[in-house]
Amino acid sequence: MLTLATLPERFIQHPFNFQHQHARSFPLLTAMILVPLLGALVAMMLPKSRPEYARIVGFVATMATLGMAVFLLLNFKSSMHGFQFAESHEWIKALGVRFDFSVDGVSLFMVVLTAVLFPIGLLASTNVDNGRSFVVWMLALEMSVLGVFVARDLIVFFVFFELVLVPMYFLIAGWGHGNNVYAATKFFLYTMAGSAFLFAGILTVGVLYHRAPASGGAWTFDAGTLTHWIASSGAISQTTGRLLFIGFAVAFAVKVPLFPVHTWLPDAHTEAPTAGSVVLAGVMLKMGTYGFIRFAIPMFPKAAIWAAPTMLTLSVIGIIYGAIVATMQPDLKRLIAYSSVAHLGFVVMGTFALTTQGLQGGLFTMVSHGLTTGALFLIVGMIYDRRHTRKIADLGGLWKSVPVMSGLFLAATFASIGLPGFSGFVGEFTSLIGTFVTRRWWAVAATTGVILAAIYLLWAYQRAFTGEPEGDNATMKEITFREIATVVPLLALSLFLGFYPKPLFDRTQTAVQDLMTQIEDGTKGDHGHPGYREPHPVKAASVEAKSGAQG
Repeated sequence: MLTLATLPERFIQHPFNFQHQHARSFPLLTAMILVPLLGALVAMMLPKSRPEYARIVGFVATMATLGMAVFLLLNFKSSMHGFQFAESHEWIKALGVRFDFSVDGVSLFMVVLTAVLFPIGLLASTNVDNGRSFVVWMLALEMSVLGVFVARDLIVFFVFFELVLVPMYFLIAGWGHGNNVYAATKFFLYTMAGSAFLFAGILTVGVLYHRAPASGGAWTFDAGTLTHWIASSGAISQTTGRLLFIGFAVAFAVKVPLFPVHTWLPDAHTEAPTAGSVVLAGVMLKMGTYGFIRFAIPMFPKAAIWAAPTMLTLSVIGIIYGAIVATMQPDLKRLIAYSSVAHLGFVVMGTFALTTQGLQGGLFTMVSHGLTTGALFLIVGMIYDRRHTRKIADLGGLWKSVPVMSGLFLAATFASIGLPGFSGFVGEFTSLIGTFVTRRWWAVAATTGVILAAIYLLWAYQRAFTGEPEGDNATMKEITFREIATVVPLLALSLFLGFYPKPLFDRTQTAVQDLMTQIEDGTKGDHGHPGYREPHPVKAASVEAKSGAQG
């Protein structure tokens, strides 16, 4: 009888097996999750009439989390295969569910980006009404998002994946603008409906494993164990694998969001408070692309190859459609919201190119988009606070009345367009090259999205910031030091990664190579499959050299 104990050594040592490496005695990842939670509990007990106390607690909790994230980044060993900073805590013993937390190159920068964006979001929201409740929901959201990116048990991942909906719903409904309740409800229902497919898929995989001889009747939802079981024993049929992949893919596609299940995003972005938009664009959308890379593709590699043409087609449609619709938007914030549909299309395209360069480009764009779009949303929020409108037609000539704010928005615009020297160029260029290697015509079509991005963003900038200011535009207040402190770090990080992408590429390369190995191991003998393309590993150094030359 085949059991996990009799698997070949290469499976036991494979980086997707969760025999975690580089474990530490201090539960760093657990602490990163608990600190925001404890901060939220403390803030709840403070008097509602003194919101400044809650803000102090929020800043302390988010900055402490950021400090731990920086420690995590500095002590992460880029050359080590497998997961690091591993922790395991028993939860539901009868079902084998455990709080298994760890990070690798795929999740590392999502954890760090989350820790960066939340204190910035709080700093940008010092004047919101009912500040105590706002801080509580923000801290609860940070706890949930961090749990998504470090969880390795499928049930625990799903719990955090769904938990993020609650605080984001209340942030949009409670502190949003305009039709905020409708936007919050639409966001909640769309993502909840998609997650039903994910939950069904997770339960199905767990039951199939439980009934398999290899399990000995045991239960587990450990992603590493299930991945190895599927790859090593041919435990599921081709049809079952495809159906399970579709279940996972629907949930992740809604979260990205991928065309045509994207319609909740513009409403949620437009009506959300500034901090909500920053977090939503910066890390919550990436939960979908992360889910593809972390779970759907390595668990069902044959189905991923089968679905790749469809996913590539949808991503390219999203790139072009998002850019065209963004061009026609009269609302500046809604324009940026549609730009996210286009930018995340590059991530999905690079991911399903199933090449080393494509995957690294997708991961790089996930980080870059969080920085550049976060900066854009922050400045749009500042404009709205002063003018109480986001209509491009109501603005104009802002360059003369608020030159510093206008200059920062122009820098963020260049970064979002993908101007060489900013991180957007490196991510999108790498995604396109990685796709061109195996899926040439999809890459060629996607390049039109780069051109369209320059059109809609520069045209919007021209209408909103150039010309002669009139009325309230002429007397608009300049950006404050506090507001500068929220935007400049994001633009500085984008500029740093644009000129020197090596730190990110070095830390993601090993994890991406591990994933490529996982795909190859899981598809041996399937080279004749009509959707198969031989992956071509390309070292990150070559990508850096090319991007550096362009910069």
